[in-house]
Amino acid sequence: MKAYVFTGQGAQFSGMGKDLYEDYPVAKEYFEKANEILGFRITDIMFSGSDEELKQTKVTQPAVFLHSVIQTIVLGNDFEPAMVAGHSLGELSALTAAGALSFEDGLKLVCKRALAMQEACELQQSAMAAVLGLADEIVEKICNDVNTQGDIVVAANYNCPGQVVISGTVQGVNKACEALKAAGAKRALPLNVSGAFHSPLMQPAKEELEKAINGTTFNTPRCPVYQNVDAQPHTSPEEIKTNLIAQLTAPVRWTSAITNMINDGATEFIECGPGNVQQGLIAKIRKSIGEE
Repeated sequence: MKAYVFTGQGAQFSGMGKDLYEDYPVAKEYFEKANEILGFRITDIMFSGSDEELKQTKVTQPAVFLHSVIQTIVLGNDFEPAMVAGHSLGELSALTAAGALSFEDGLKLVCKRALAMQEACELQQSAMAAVLGLADEIVEKICNDVNTQGDIVVAANYNCPGQVVISGTVQGVNKACEALKAAGAKRALPLNVSGAFHSPLMQPAKEELEKAINGTTFNTPRCPVYQNVDAQPHTSPEEIKTNLIAQLTAPVRWTSAITNMINDGATEFIECGPGNVQQGLIAKIRKSIGEE
């Protein structure tokens, strides 16, 4: 069974999508439609912009979304997913590719999400860090210990066994990193991001996005969508909306989602979007459950 997975923010690179635009008329049509919807030529930045330009909030998330979704449009009738999932931002790409959202509505929600998250980041100094080499339970316990001291830090992304991203206030993340290294973490690396995604600090963004989601039409997707919040398959538009709203302040349960997809029959994972980060994570998850 084919499972399609959609990458998240951070995988962008200069030149992304240019081959699709040049090689496929249908891709060119959708990229130009996106330029019209956005009101600026995002394709110019995607195809030849600098890393700094690609890091702009109004560019990064829609760029990754467009690259991911247009890849599936180019496949045409060969895009036959038995199930889909997307990492963080990638969940909106997955929902659009699976038909739960129209291309236009998916792109508009991605833009709302990006701006709402940026505004939330500007309200308070915050940070994220990748923790390598510790069990999830140890990371969670240390985060809880730091929280009892009045700081905010949570496990935000369960990427694969031995790789958890934490998120919170700068002080909370710094304190947690020190304690995690003392507990035996191989690395506790600050990430080059603008804020504390998937943490309580995203509550203002969640409230903004909730209005936009509730004002958008969601359809029944063509296949189950394994959502970040609970790692379970969903086809009900109402459940999908509820989980999508909760996603901004809840952790991305990627390890559990991929494990559940494998248990439900996924034999081949096809990554959509720039880069191949997810393939590396999936290989580690498969190995951890005895699936080579």
